[in-house]
Amino acid sequence: MSPPPLDQQVTFLYTQDLETSHAFYAGVLGLPLVLDQGTCRIYRVSGTAFVGLCRRAVAANPDGIILTLVSADVDGWHAHLVAHGVPIEKPPSYNPAYNITHCFLRDPNGYLLEIQTFHDPAWPAA
Repeated sequence: MSPPPLDQQVTFLYTQDLETSHAFYAGVLGLPLVLDQGTCRIYRVSGTAFVGLCRRAVAANPDGIILTLVSADVDGWHAHLVAHGVPIEKPPSYNPAYNITHCFLRDPNGYLLEIQTFHDPAWPAA
């Protein structure tokens, strides 16, 4: 028996400062806010993929979490982020082990974000 289909995906991250997180995810990254639940705000990343930011008095340790956003224009994202004063952890580079180009940055909560392009033709297109 096959499992029922999954329709959407949401990744929830914690923040102590919801307004600063909103300014970054909506303002800098340009993700549309689709649902404001008061202490949680959910943003559309693409199609049926979302990221939610939830206010917590004590935020979770962001180590070990990487939120990867896939784009065909890693260099363009890098330029956009630099223009908005976002510190870059690693500028765009090619990773031959995974056949990707990527760069890394941190959101205001310390979560590691990766902007990545897959060069493998087996990767499903959007």
